[in-house]
Amino acid sequence: MNQAIDAILGHYSVRKFEDKSLTEEELSLLIKSAQAASTSSFVQAYSIIGITDKEVRKQISLVAGNQPYTVQTGQLFIFVADLARHHAILEEFQVDTEALETSEKWLVSVIDAALAAQNMAIAAESLGFGICYIGGIRNNVEQISKILDLPPYTMPLFGLTVGHPVVDKEKAKPRLPQSLVYHENTYQKTNPTILADYDEQIKMYYNERTAGKRIEGWSEQMARGLGQKNRLDLKAFLEKQHLNQK
Repeated sequence: MNQAIDAILGHYSVRKFEDKSLTEEELSLLIKSAQAASTSSFVQAYSIIGITDKEVRKQISLVAGNQPYTVQTGQLFIFVADLARHHAILEEFQVDTEALETSEKWLVSVIDAALAAQNMAIAAESLGFGICYIGGIRNNVEQISKILDLPPYTMPLFGLTVGHPVVDKEKAKPRLPQSLVYHENTYQKTNPTILADYDEQIKMYYNERTAGKRIEGWSEQMARGLGQKNRLDLKAFLEKQHLNQK
């Protein structure tokens, strides 16, 4: 293996950071790394908003579940699916903008943003920083959009904290066995025996990590989390923003 793969395979989420801002050089390098990601047809349909103001971070943290590591961190980035600049370009060239309101264009913006974010995450970890994705900003996308003053044809997708970790290095959380994720030629049904073995592995991981305070398998975790209907305001928000309507 090489250094890049070691960094990828050693990933774990950091939730405690030093109260130390990233330097301008570090910020520029992370953003440059994000922009180097693949992008569908060179569309580059995303924006990255860096939140340096602690008061703004606190407002975002309230929406995202009051997580302290969204406030005390080197930098908080918000990744935005962004077709607003493309809308302006189409208007300038007098091209019908209705095509931007399709599911396909929406998916392009989401995928572009996700690829850019993961590039940034890998770059950050390779530099010795810790990172954590913040999906909680979607708890109230309307409020986050107001805080960030987002225009139509945009949506805040997730946050990414990057900073100097103050926790001891943790073990990477075991992922699903490759045999459940990788399929050759056709989709293969989940093997219940392999899934049961993985559930036991995750139970052991949580038991060790929490000193017995949490013991549950992956399947139990999924049933508990995915069985709840949440963030049901997203459809209406997308319609208001002229996204994913056709």
